[in-house]
Order: sequence, then structure tokens, then C-alpha cells
Amino acid sequence: MKKETLEYGLNLNRRKFLSRLSLGIGSVALGSLLIPDLFGGEHTEETILNHLPQFAPKAKRIIYLFQNGAPSQLDLFDYKPKLQEMFGQELPASIRNGQRLTGMTADQTKFPLAGSLFDFKQHGKAGAWFSNLLPYTAAIADDLCIVKSMFTEAINHDPALTFFQTGAQVGNRPSMGSWLSYGLGSENKNLPAFCVLLSKGKGNGQGVYSKLWTNGFLDSIHQGVQFSSGDNPVLYLNNPSSINTTDRRKMIDKLNDLNEASFTEFGDPEITTKIQQYEMAFRMQTAVPEITDMSKEPESIVKLYGPECLIPGTYAANCLLARKLSENGVRFVQLYHQGWDGHNNLPSEIRTQCMDVDQASAALITDLKQRGLLDETLVIWGGEFGRTNYCQGTLTKDNYGRDHHPRCFTIWMAGGGVKPGVTMVKPMSLDITL
Repeated sequence: MKKETLEYGLNLNRRKFLSRLSLGIGSVALGSLLIPDLFGGEHTEETILNHLPQFAPKAKRIIYLFQNGAPSQLDLFDYKPKLQEMFGQELPASIRNGQRLTGMTADQTKFPLAGSLFDFKQHGKAGAWFSNLLPYTAAIADDLCIVKSMFTEAINHDPALTFFQTGAQVGNRPSMGSWLSYGLGSENKNLPAFCVLLSKGKGNGQGVYSKLWTNGFLDSIHQGVQFSSGDNPVLYLNNPSSINTTDRRKMIDKLNDLNEASFTEFGDPEITTKIQQYEMAFRMQTAVPEITDMSKEPESIVKLYGPECLIPGTYAANCLLARKLSENGVRFVQLYHQGWDGHNNLPSEIRTQCMDVDQASAALITDLKQRGLLDETLVIWGGEFGRTNYCQGTLTKDNYGRDHHPRCFTIWMAGGGVKPGVTMVKPMSLDITL
């Protein structure tokens, strides 16, 4: 037995043993979920194939346009004429049904109903409803699958946002993009599988934080790589002025030798992850500047996304960058756009927010479609929960705010095999639909 193998075995401690054991158990568990009776009875090729999906999955990549702060579905997608008629009236007891509605409204005895101030019209072959705040999105209604039956248990931003990204309301769990990186890897060895883009809106903002794109208990190579709006889109990627590419390559080679020696001694898999990260960073030094350079985009693309697509850090620029990253093989692009927390002065704030996102969101779908990429790229647009049908604070004929509402809200999806041109609504057995 080689000395290195013996030393590695001696360094296989309890934590490492259980970590490796869990991978095998996880595979068995996954198999039993996909085929419930996998370990019971006889199986033939036919019985196993019968458990596979009816249709082959199409999505190879995801672009998640996360609208942080919770857009008001009642002012964007949900046309409620009865709510308009009952403007200013109290929320009926039959609707509330004794439930805890919110944690933000101070007076829990008054819930004046607030119909939207905006006009709604039907668009597309299926007649999907959109308010006049979203003319560009309405124009691509036939490409969208609108889901109006979203539900979540969290009622506050931090746990709701964390749940959407990681599947748990507390931190330190692998994020959605990390799982895709772990399971599928990147299609481009020069770019990470999981990239994160941030933009600030003009409304009341909610913060975002690195736990939303953490790798959790997965290897750190699967953590999301954040792109910034500065001169250096990825921090610490460029060489100092005194270091050239050849010098950097020599330094990384020496560092890799040290890390490999350390791995031989300790057997810690995180050491090999560090080697991969240094190599990825070196390759990104060439790939990232080219990807983030918008100066070569044709005038037709600038016109499609709007002039702000040439300003780094804007929502439009990030939508265009998301398309370029996805086109170049990045599996998961997570875009966070802040400013949707409409507790007060919602009509004014939501106008500016929609001006920020409407054209660029629709442009992304159109751009992917004209490049033949939409069928294999799933695009998701939505927030962490919705907004209440009653007013928070003082209600006037031209102003209102809306509180958090997690029990029924709206998102839309496009591409990736999703059925287009449909609106999905959860049936509700209520005498009055608000």
C-alpha cells in the first residue's frame, strides 16, 4: 500500500466518513423517491421506464428575475372589479375567517379594502389580464405562463426570501443555484455555473445578503459568484499592475502544488475545491471582461432592452448580462431587483418600479426567443410573497399601501418547456372573490 493512501485512510475522520456515507444514502433515497417501489419486487426495463416523466425535460438553464420586496399582484396581474366596487369598505369577516393576516399593520381591527388605481386589459390569445403598468410584458402574454396560486408560509421578508432561494426559512442551506451547479455543472469551463446579479430599484428596498446564494454544506465551488456594477465586475479577479498573465499562471501552479501536498497529508476535500476555484478564477480573467462588455451590442439590442442596458448595475443591464451569461453556458443566473416593498405610497412607487423592469424583462424573453434559446432556458419573474387587498395605513382615493400577503400571489414563467399563453388560478369556493 502506498504511503499516501495509508495516510489518507488515517485522516478519514468521523465527519468525513459520515459526509461520504451520506452521498450514497442520498442516492438511494433519491431513487426511492423517483421510483417508490424500487427496492421491493421485481423490476423490468418496462416498469422502470414507466416511472420516468412523460415528456423529456427541456430546460438546461434558469434565469430567475427575483423582484425583492413583493410586487403587488393586485396592481399588476389580478383584475378585481368587485374589489373596485367595495373600495374603502371593511374586509368581510367571511374572508378573514379569524386568520392572522399580517405582522405589519398596527391596527388589527380595521382593514379597508383598496382596489387598484390602474386600468386592466386582456392581452394575448388567452386573454391574460395585465394592468397598464406593464405594456411590454403584456405584449408577450402568449409566451408566458402566469401562476396566480402561489402560496408560502413565511409572512416576513427575510424568512420568505430565504425560503424561496434555499427551501428553508433559516440560513446555511444550499441555494437553488448551488444545487444546479452541484448536479449539472457549468456548460462553459471558463465561467461558473451559478452567477448573481444585483440591482436597486427606486422604491422602498429590502436588503439581500450572501446567505441567499450560499453553497451551504456543499463544496464552496458551488457558491454563487456575485457580479458588481463597478469597473471590476468580479472582485479581486484582475491582476495588480505589477503582475502579468504569465506571472499569475506560475503563482497558481506553485499554489496548486502546495494545496495538493496539503490534500495528500490531510485528505480534506475542501482543499481540492480551492484548487478548482483558483483555476476557475484564472480562466475567468479572460472570459468575464468579454461577457460584461456591452459596447459591442448592436443598436437593435440596445433599443430592445432600453438605453439603461448600457449602464452597469441597472436592471436592464443585468437582464442583458443574464442573457449573455446564459448564452455562454451558465446554468443559473440569479438577478435580485430591490424596491418592491409597497407599505406606503404604493401607486407612485410601483409606477417607477415597473418603468425599471417592464421593458427589460420582456426584452429578455424576446431576445432569448429570437436566438433559439428560450425553449431550453427557464425564466422566472416574481417575489417572495404578494400584497393584501386591504390598505395599510391611510386610504385615499389616489393613494394607499399594501401589507404582506403570503397566501395567494402571482409569478410568471417562460421558456424551458413551460406551457405558454396560459394563466393558472387556484379554484376558490368563496361567495365574493377579492
